[in-house]
Amino acid sequence: MSMSQRMKTPGFIGLLVATVIFFLFTRSLAGTFGFIVIFGIPYFAMSELPPYATIQEKVGKYAFLSLCTLIFIFLILPILVIIPLSFNAEPYFTFTEGMMALDPNAYSVRWYADIVRFGMTAPDAVEGWWSDMWNNATWVRAMRNSFFYALLSTLLATGFGTLAALGLSRPEMPFRSAITSLLISPMIVPLVITATGMFFFYSQKNTFPFFPDGLVNRDIGIILAHATLGVPFVIITVTATLTGFDRSLIRASQGLGASGWTTFVKVIMPLIIPGMISGALFAFITSLDEVVAVIFLADVDQRTIPRQMFSGLREQISPTILAVATILVLMSIALLTAVELLRRRSERLRGLSPG
Repeated sequence: MSMSQRMKTPGFIGLLVATVIFFLFTRSLAGTFGFIVIFGIPYFAMSELPPYATIQEKVGKYAFLSLCTLIFIFLILPILVIIPLSFNAEPYFTFTEGMMALDPNAYSVRWYADIVRFGMTAPDAVEGWWSDMWNNATWVRAMRNSFFYALLSTLLATGFGTLAALGLSRPEMPFRSAITSLLISPMIVPLVITATGMFFFYSQKNTFPFFPDGLVNRDIGIILAHATLGVPFVIITVTATLTGFDRSLIRASQGLGASGWTTFVKVIMPLIIPGMISGALFAFITSLDEVVAVIFLADVDQRTIPRQMFSGLREQISPTILAVATILVLMSIALLTAVELLRRRSERLRGLSPG
């Protein structure tokens, strides 16, 4: 049913009448807009039911879609509300009257500029500005640390997680369930317990080669901790990709004289690469958002974005935190979109979806 046809149906007329009644009772434009969003989206998104569908079935499906829309808004609104707040011209965490009136003067990008200026010794200088920002800006240094730890820990987690998934996928692997439960336990065990255990283990002296004082307050310790937290995601995604994998391809490759490495690169990896990339993206996001292990293991100079946000809420409340959070939200949306595209590609390669 086209848009013009749907707007001529009794359902649309009923929605319009209900909206008018709601506005007359509340006298609130914002509330009326929310009413239209909650009950209008399900109506226009609802697929056309067959002619023999009863009134009860139509009302039931509309009510179900309305409930799903309400739950979705309830879950996503606290995340999306920080985006307009990050453009607040005033140093407040609330919508000002000017923002509600859509006054252009009430909006500003000053907090985004503060990301690269806060902590600089001479933010208005012309010469040496880039070096000053890169070495002294608080948020830039936190971003640099976060991406450094996230990239290296993602590489480790992807490598170890892929090897573990390949081993666990073999039918002759003994105690597969127990080993799988052990490897994904960092996802299940409360993070503060995992971080505490890491702290006591990494702080042992004369235990780790080349690090007689332990791995606490060292970059390698944070990288290993983040890799430990990211391995379960790689194991789960790669294991899901290996479901239904035809192992006769491996035997055929070995029968033709290919080595184990050649078999992995030429036969196995092209089929599991979507799962590997998906797991790597989840491991990257996990490392980028992790704060508890960093609090236990990191030094003052090893602040990441989440730890800087946590410290900023306690020491200096500034809407710059909202600007950084907005950037992280947009980055997460982009990464999750990539994960979804990879999932669809994996299904097409395995013949689970058309096209």
